[in-house]
Amino acid sequence: MKKESVWDYPRPPRLEACFKEIEIIFGSIIAKTNNSYRVLETSHPPTFYLPRSAFKDGTLIPIHMKTQCEWKGEAAYYDIKSTDGRISSKGAWSYNSPSDNFNKIKGYVAIYPNSVDSCLLDKEEVKSQKGDFYGGWITSNIIGPFKGGTGSFGW
Repeated sequence: MKKESVWDYPRPPRLEACFKEIEIIFGSIIAKTNNSYRVLETSHPPTFYLPRSAFKDGTLIPIHMKTQCEWKGEAAYYDIKSTDGRISSKGAWSYNSPSDNFNKIKGYVAIYPNSVDSCLLDKEEVKSQKGDFYGGWITSNIIGPFKGGTGSFGW
């Protein structure tokens, strides 16, 4: 398996199509797709964006929270409802009107891996990027160090 260093990723970030199988488990499988996008940015593990249609009805609950990304635009957030009734607060986000360079992820949804029971990428359970803001997915082929941990704020 080829290793990818996050320090080889560009800034500004690059968007690329991904055809690996993704499963999001929260109680049971709440989303599944093999048609996603990943955003690659210097010092960050990839962030994956899944089509909204990959999610079971009723699992994404819009909330009144927005943030601004200098590259992608304004993000809208969601609580996530598990199949067993649990709620993960602010566990997902999307760009409903992204900047031109990220128009392909319009309406696609990203998940913080630590906000659900597990996220699987080609059957490998991903680890969450440290910190309470970044949504990167760490797998065995992604090497850091990664932004988000203690002391990395100014990177």
